[in-house]
Amino acid sequence: MSENSNGNMRKVLIVDDDVAVTNYFMVFLMQTEIFEPEVENDSRKVAGLLKDNTYDVIMLDLDMPNVTGMEILRQMRAEGHVTPVIILTGVSDVDLAVKSMKYGAFDYLTKPVDDEHLLEVLSSAVEKGSLQQSMEELPAESTADDLEFQSAFEHLPTQDPAMLNLFHQAETLAESNLNIFISGERGSGKKSLARAVHKASGRQEGPCKALDCTTHTPDEFSGVLFGRAKDWSGISEEIPGALSDSSGGTLFINNIEHMSPAVQLRLNHVLHTGEYYRDNSTEILQADVRFIVSSTHDLTGSQFRESFSRDLLYHVMVNSLQIPPLRDRPTDIPILANFFLAEENRCNNKKIKGITDELMALLTQYFFPGNMQELRKLILSAIAATTDDMLGAEDLSTYSRERITLGTCRGPFRPRKLQNIIREQVADTIKYCKGNPEEAARLLDISLEEMNSYLPQD
Repeated sequence: MSENSNGNMRKVLIVDDDVAVTNYFMVFLMQTEIFEPEVENDSRKVAGLLKDNTYDVIMLDLDMPNVTGMEILRQMRAEGHVTPVIILTGVSDVDLAVKSMKYGAFDYLTKPVDDEHLLEVLSSAVEKGSLQQSMEELPAESTADDLEFQSAFEHLPTQDPAMLNLFHQAETLAESNLNIFISGERGSGKKSLARAVHKASGRQEGPCKALDCTTHTPDEFSGVLFGRAKDWSGISEEIPGALSDSSGGTLFINNIEHMSPAVQLRLNHVLHTGEYYRDNSTEILQADVRFIVSSTHDLTGSQFRESFSRDLLYHVMVNSLQIPPLRDRPTDIPILANFFLAEENRCNNKKIKGITDELMALLTQYFFPGNMQELRKLILSAIAATTDDMLGAEDLSTYSRERITLGTCRGPFRPRKLQNIIREQVADTIKYCKGNPEEAARLLDISLEEMNSYLPQD
């Protein structure tokens, strides 16, 4: 991508008080015939330039007199400027540069800047800017029919407007080669969304591999991710590694918050340079991989301040997708339940015709803290237990029935007296147990005498 939609060169504003630095960047970028550089050595004039001009990328030096790069960045974001910003910094300012990414910087470059790396970062920043514009142009209400790659999202059936909008964002990001961060609760479909992005991308013909940081020890994970060469003794087995196995495709890394600091450092180097080495080796290899990483946690929180690299965090979170929990989209529960049933019928030659109204009513009033994954397991368990051609409430395991019946039901919040809530729960449980008080008391985990105290007295 070298030209904008008007066929003009990509405009780059370079702000640095060092004339020698801006002169070098100007000459170099003009020679590329891709970027049209404009320089400014007085940081006080940047506000006026942004008011009167439009740029594809802005390069800001952090350490400038009068107005610092950080102050300009904060002001830009406060005023709603979304132009990608690349921070220029000296080695001693790297921590501050990383902090700038929290305020919306696209990336940072340490001076002196490698020419090839500069062009890579500038190109990625332009791509990010174009994607930002595309996302802003997405319709407020999207439909599945508007998706270009509908089949990519077939394992995430939905009619929820928020999910459909998320799919359109994912499809827009998929067109780029930028790395993506997916957040969402456990079981919400992060892996399925990552595979959908892969299928909608230009890498769809390449491999799509998945790793989970919780399934390996820190020492094992390093070799699984980067690969491992035979050591000097020749005893250890050679492992190609996920970076090699995913070459030309996509690598999904789940639960990234469990990645060790040492592996975080090496992964961050890959994101910066595209280079890596295998364990037990010093040979530099090139990674041709699109990274999609995910977490169930808010990695910007204080609990991860010491354990998770700020530099890596802001790099992976530049392009973020957040999956809403199933409890926020109850209309998807019947759609997903029938989808899982049809999938099981097709894959295992089952002949179950559908789900009874009674069971569907139970499902749709449950909050599903385990999200799609919990719903899927519940449907599969009921299928395995049924002897009928329709799935019913009686096909649920005792554990599932108790969990659903005693779980929080959805509905608008209204304050009520605690005694009334308990009475309603006791009455509903007795009804569920078909009038058996002993069974109801067992499910409520209270004595029969205590349960009777909440019932109307004759």
